[in-house]
Amino acid sequence: MWLPSPDIDRETPPPLHELEEEVMEEIWRRHEVSVRGVMEALNSRAPKDRAYTTYMTIMTRLLSKGLLERRRAGKTDFYRPVYTRDQYTELRAVVAIESVVDQFGEVALAHIARQMARLDPEHRRSLQRLAGKK
Repeated sequence: MWLPSPDIDRETPPPLHELEEEVMEEIWRRHEVSVRGVMEALNSRAPKDRAYTTYMTIMTRLLSKGLLERRRAGKTDFYRPVYTRDQYTELRAVVAIESVVDQFGEVALAHIARQMARLDPEHRRSLQRLAGKK
C-alpha cells in the first residue's frame, strides 16, 4: 500500500535543493525505487560515493515535503514520485511566475510580452498551444 506524506500541499510543491534534484531525477527515471537503488545509480556516476544514510535522509525529506510516496515490501521501502517531472516543473513555474508578477506587476508582464514577441512564429504558436491546454 502506497502511503502519502501527511499534511502536504499538493498544489505547490517546494523547490528542490541540489542533491534533492539529483535524487528526484533518478526516481523520475525509474518510477519506483528503493534507497539502495538510488544510491547505487547515483554513486556509479559520482566522483565520490555518498553514504546510504545520506540518500535515506534525502528521500525521507522528499517524502515529508510531499514529493514522494512510500510503500514497504518486507524490510525494504520503495518510493515513487507524487508528480511526474512535467507536472512538478509546471507547478513550480506557476509559483515562480506568480511571485515575479506579484512583486513586479506590469513591468514583469511587459517583459514577458517582449520575450514572446522576439520568438520565432512557430515557437510562439507552440507556446500558445501549450498555454491553451488549461
